[in-house]
Amino acid sequence: MPTDGAVDYWCNLFFPEQATVWAGALAATGTNVQVRTDPEDSYCDAGAMVARMDELGVAALILPTTHRPPHLEPTDFELVAATPDDLDDLWVAHPGRFWGQWSVDPRTGTAGVRTAAAMLERPWCVALHTHTHSFDRRFDHADYYPYYAVCAEQDVPFVMQAGSSGGLMASECGAPVGVDRPALYFPEVRFVLSHTGWPWVAEAIAMAIKFPNVYLGTSVYPPRHWSPELVSFINRAGRTKCLWGTGFPTVGHRHALGQLTDVGLGDEARANLLGGTARRVFSRLR
Repeated sequence: MPTDGAVDYWCNLFFPEQATVWAGALAATGTNVQVRTDPEDSYCDAGAMVARMDELGVAALILPTTHRPPHLEPTDFELVAATPDDLDDLWVAHPGRFWGQWSVDPRTGTAGVRTAAAMLERPWCVALHTHTHSFDRRFDHADYYPYYAVCAEQDVPFVMQAGSSGGLMASECGAPVGVDRPALYFPEVRFVLSHTGWPWVAEAIAMAIKFPNVYLGTSVYPPRHWSPELVSFINRAGRTKCLWGTGFPTVGHRHALGQLTDVGLGDEARANLLGGTARRVFSRLR
């Protein structure tokens, strides 16, 4: 992996066939979520994505990865995530450019915990992850604690979708303050609150300020939609606590990086946001 390029800590599966998946999900929910459709910033095969990354100075993408069970509904998160087979193939074809974070299902008990530990043995797996709203469990729910323990043992971060649900699911479980007790209980685990925590951005910032082991990620919100409070945090108190992500295809890489110059980040804050902090949080990146 190039050591001086950007790291996208949350990029959904980008293959061309995903266009149909996303169209079906948006039609089923009726929500006004935008996705990138311009050819230079949209779905593509792996070779084209690597060429795009090289052009834009992006070193690596980290993809939520999970098994795809039968009988999925159009809105199920597993449809937009990568599979272990996808990551195995990407790793062989483009080593060091595509990484996975194993997306847990907290309803599966010890079987799910064993699966998560096994996935962390794959060379491409750098974190555990949850699509919070799929399970309607707060971050301090007992079902998550065994996964946090695995992260502590394996020295990997735990990435969680924070804030409001993008679809027709309950949002309260994504309140950023839910990380308060886990961060106290597991001080060695690096927690990443994703999606800026919106609409509870101030709450997410408060958690990142309070805890050395809590970080804030920007995925699914392009820079022009970042609040002044978030920009100030990235530039000042949070200049080592924030990670850049796209949530592709809701934000394209070209789209996001093109807007970044407009928000007025200092050189140190920009360098940390785009890759420096991610390399510290995801310690398995190399």
